[in-house]
Amino acid sequence: MPSALIYGDSNTHGTPPLSVLGEEGRHAKGSRWPDVMAEALGPKWDVIAEGLPGRTTVHDDPIEGAYRNGLALLPSALHTHKPLDLLVVMLGTNDLKSRFSATAFEIAEGAGRLAEAAMVSGVVSDVLLIAPPAVKERGCLSDMFAGAEPRGRDVAKHMQATAERFGCRFFEAGQVIETDPLDGVHFGVEAHDVLGRAVADAVRDWVK
Repeated sequence: MPSALIYGDSNTHGTPPLSVLGEEGRHAKGSRWPDVMAEALGPKWDVIAEGLPGRTTVHDDPIEGAYRNGLALLPSALHTHKPLDLLVVMLGTNDLKSRFSATAFEIAEGAGRLAEAAMVSGVVSDVLLIAPPAVKERGCLSDMFAGAEPRGRDVAKHMQATAERFGCRFFEAGQVIETDPLDGVHFGVEAHDVLGRAVADAVRDWVK
């Protein structure tokens, strides 16, 4: 049975669009995009979701905690779920928080560090980098993500180039979904459904 580990942030976790800071919640099991992907791929696939709200590509978060650093915790996740046929990484949204001042190029390079670490781990066969949809400065998260729209404009372009350089698969989520206008960061249920099915279709095409 082929297995895929989805390594992401709050949108992999299933956090719904927020109306106020600190609001807790999670989309229902089965409606989150990794669950939709698993259902679409069918019982022949084992799809494992590792979604941590606030996770970055390579940054220790001075406010939300160093354990948000995706690179630092990736080896643990890989070896927990080994052996793996596919690692799916959808990170970069939180790198756009104003506290990190990261450029689109730097975010893509952070994703590349994750791909490189996975490929040398010896426990995963293939890597898919997903460029998340563009962040919009909206609602209760607008101050946290101040400046994210111009800085994040070219993330997908740079991440595709990074994926090509490392020999990874690539998928641009912004081609099929958008962030919800309520907070400009998270996905509504419909977007989860569309993304999960689209990624499943892409994975199915690759393994034919």
